[in-house]
Formats: sequence, structure tokens, C-alpha cells
Amino acid sequence: MNSLIETAKAWLAQDPDPETRAELEALLAAGNEDELTKRFGSRLEFGTAGLRGELGAGSNRMNRVLVAQAAVGLARFLIEREDKPSIVIGFDARKNSAIFARDSAELMAELGVRVWLFDSACPTPVLAFAGKRLEASAGVMVTASHNPANDNGYKVYLGGSNGGSQIVPPQDAQIAAHIKAAAAKSIAEFARSQSFERVPDEIWQDYVMTAARLVAPYPASKSGCKIVYTPMHGVGLPTAIALFEAAGMPRPDIVAEQAEPDPTFPTVVFPNPEEAGAMDLSFALAREVDADLVLANDPDADRLAVGIPDATAVAGFRRLTGDEVGLILGDWAAARAVKDSRTGSLACSIVSSSALAKVAAKYELDFKATLTGFKWISKVPELIFGYEEALGYCLDPEHTPDKDGISAAVVVAGIANELATRGSNLAEHLTQLQRKHGFFATGQISIRVDDLSEIDRMMTSLRSAPPTSIDGVAATLTDLALGSDELPPTDGLLFNLADRRRVIVRPSGTEPKLKCYLQAEADSQDVAQAALRNLDAAMRALLV
Repeated sequence: MNSLIETAKAWLAQDPDPETRAELEALLAAGNEDELTKRFGSRLEFGTAGLRGELGAGSNRMNRVLVAQAAVGLARFLIEREDKPSIVIGFDARKNSAIFARDSAELMAELGVRVWLFDSACPTPVLAFAGKRLEASAGVMVTASHNPANDNGYKVYLGGSNGGSQIVPPQDAQIAAHIKAAAAKSIAEFARSQSFERVPDEIWQDYVMTAARLVAPYPASKSGCKIVYTPMHGVGLPTAIALFEAAGMPRPDIVAEQAEPDPTFPTVVFPNPEEAGAMDLSFALAREVDADLVLANDPDADRLAVGIPDATAVAGFRRLTGDEVGLILGDWAAARAVKDSRTGSLACSIVSSSALAKVAAKYELDFKATLTGFKWISKVPELIFGYEEALGYCLDPEHTPDKDGISAAVVVAGIANELATRGSNLAEHLTQLQRKHGFFATGQISIRVDDLSEIDRMMTSLRSAPPTSIDGVAATLTDLALGSDELPPTDGLLFNLADRRRVIVRPSGTEPKLKCYLQAEADSQDVAQAALRNLDAAMRALLV
């Protein structure tokens, strides 16, 4: 207990944040060993996802001390790599995002890194675009994306041979080592400088105009879709509206209750359009205005959810799965590439639908399956289009080497508008694509835990005693932790069933969840969906 108290007091002595200081002082005064252990018993690890965790005092929370250590460590890593390092820093509207970004800019500038800082909150894809456009050595986006309201995070991009995309091993470990060294000193000893630059306004304007070129100008004389859009209390609205205007499309109806940034996310349990109920307000407005299409970004606007009318759904609308949107956008991107006589690859994560491989084969393009995350997808050589089933889509990897929910929104709207001129819609188009490329049904089981050891327990149980059959069908296990010629090692288990069904089980990289990804392939969509339902029931019984 004494060492725990001394550690907490040392942290308190360097903490510049009145709120976390007060929190820590109260815990020390109460002698609350349990809470102090939660905050100081471990440290938020810096990895390929950067940093992400709950706000609060201590080494196991996101706060100004931890971020200052990360900023100094990252700056020293960049200085070690090149003579004139530079970095662009963006932030969303979450609690403390602007403060964390400003601290990073001041500390890095003092160490000799050229720093560009956005002067207001921006979407994550705009930060990724800015890093490429400014040819920066690195980028930082302060965001927890779609995590709960009391979380924040620190996402790192690298330029040069990394192409401006997110970090991968061994870069994460190298940065982490510098952060550890920085943490040996009090942050009060770190000097600061105001000699950083603001990101030029034309960067945002360039992003809008570049993304608008993905779709043909939409003639005002055409009658298109009626669209509802929500930024889900995040930062996507101004950029999305500007992009719709630049593409010549009518302004969508906006979900008023979710239009303004609000770090408390008052209308949703989790600010993630994948979560049940997150799109209820969007669907309610869509019914009210008789919309044909619903588009929803997550709070930092790097993900996109798409809703379409469905008379069988309780809400009158249903959210397309990430794989269904991936099929629509993948076919669009492949057709566009062939039309422009471009060669290259389509890519998706291993947990996403195998349908994209069929699309690539149909258009005589290359295909690559990667580990989960755009840090891997964006590095595929000559990438034309990449996606992951968790609502992430990359349509312009040359300029924005990350998932981009805003450009994806305008492309989906463009496809829907074009279909409307022919008397069709996205539902009919999706059916045609399934007939063209094959019938796949995909789903996911997500088990949220309070104790991370529960995830280890479930993974260990499946590894040590893997089922030889699932839903009465022979199943073969591949342990993804062993790696292969195609994929680096990752903590995951792949079960291939003898009837063309597939299961992948893995821990989430950003949330306290165990995820189970399901796929069924059949000769019709009805049969595929039925096989998926049976697989879902079997895996839920197995995982409990």
C-alpha cells in the first residue's frame, strides 16, 4: 500500500489538470486502495491502436500526464528517424480532446518537431488526408472513435514508407519504448513552445473537393433519393454537408437531436451505429419525411452505417450490415477501376465477407485478406478499395489512407441516386449483386465484459479444447496466433465448417469485448440466412 500511495503522490505532483488532481486527492484522503490499484496497478499500453481508455487520474487512464508522456515519446521517436520531422495533430469533440491535442503540439514543438495543429475539431479522415497532403512525418488524432462517452484515445499515423497510414509493429513497440523513457521524468520538467502552426484552411477545402470527385456531379434536374443523415453527436456534419454540396446533391435531412457535437452522447447508450438502438432517431426521422436512405457517421466520422426501407422491420428501416455495404461499394469501386483501365487490389479484413474476393475475381483484379484494422488494409499495394465489416470503408487510399465514413456516405448516396433515376433502389441492387457474386450471409456475436480476464478464459478454453463440430457439422480449427505465409500472427481462432460456413473468434482491439464473426455461403440468400441463424445459435451456446 505504501508504494501505491507514493506512486499516486508522485503522479499528483506532476498532474496539471484540476479535475484529475481532485479525483486523486480524494482517493488518497480516503485511503481507497481498490480504486488506486485500478488506476496505478497497470498502465495503458501503447500499441498499434495507439492509446485508448477511460478518462481519469493514473497511469491506467487517459489524462494529461499520460498524453504528455506519449507526445514526448512520439516526438523523440520521430527525431530519431529523420532530421526534420513534422507532425499534424487533429482532435474530435470528446472531453479533453482539444486539451490533449494542444499539450501534444506544445511539447513536440519545443523538442524541434514541426507541428501543424487543427484549430477546431475535425473528422478523423480529414486528419489522415492532411497528413498525406502536408507530407508530414506523422499524424495524431485525439479520439476514442465510437467508444463510450468517458473514453478518449490517441491514434498515430506515420508518413514516408508507411504511406501516412496507422502504425504497425515494430513501430508501436519502438514508440512505446520512448514513451516509457519519457515517463521516468515528471512532465513538469518538459518545456513547452507555442511555435506550432495551424493547419491551413485549404486542407479541409481540398479534402472536400478531392472526395467530391469520387462521384459524378449530380444534375439538379434529376429527381434522386430523399436522405436522412446523422453525425451521432460527433464532428462529421459540416464536412458531410460541404461534400454533398460539392457533389451537387441536395442537402439531406439532419437528425436535429444529434446534429451538434456533444461528448456526453445523450441520445444513445453507445455512440456506435452498430449498437442496437443507436439509429432509432434516424429511422424515426426517415419515417417522418418518407426518406429512401439513412446515412449515419460515428462521432469521429471514420465509419458509416446505411439504413434502407424495410417493411418487415419494426422501425420500417433496417441497417445494412458492413459486409452488405462493402459489397455495394466494392462492386462500384471495381467497376470504376476497370472503366478507367486501372489495375490493383481489393482488400478486406479476414473477419469480413468472402464476397469481396468474388468481386475481385469477376473484375479480374487482385484480392488481399488482411488482419483486422485499417492499419493493415491501407498498406495493401495498389489498393483500389478496402473495407472491414465494422462499417469502415476506404474509397480513396491515395489521398486518405484510412477508413472514411464521409466520402463513403456521398458515394452510397450517389449510387442510390443513380438507381432512383432507373426506378430501382439499394435493396434491389444488393439482390442483383448477390446473384452476380454469390450468396453470403454474415453476422456477429459480441460479448462485452467488465473483467478482461474473462476474454482470456474464453479464448484459452476454445484453444485447449476446440470443438470438432459446430451445429452438427465437422469443423477444422486454424489458430491464427501461429501466423502463416499470408498473415502475421494475431490472437484469433478460425473454424472452417464442412458446409462452407466459417467462424472467427477474437478479442476486440479497442473495446472490452470478445467478438465472434459468422459467415454462411449457400446457393440462395434464404438458405444462407437460415444457415447463419443456426450457426449463431450454436456459437452462443458454445461461448456461454
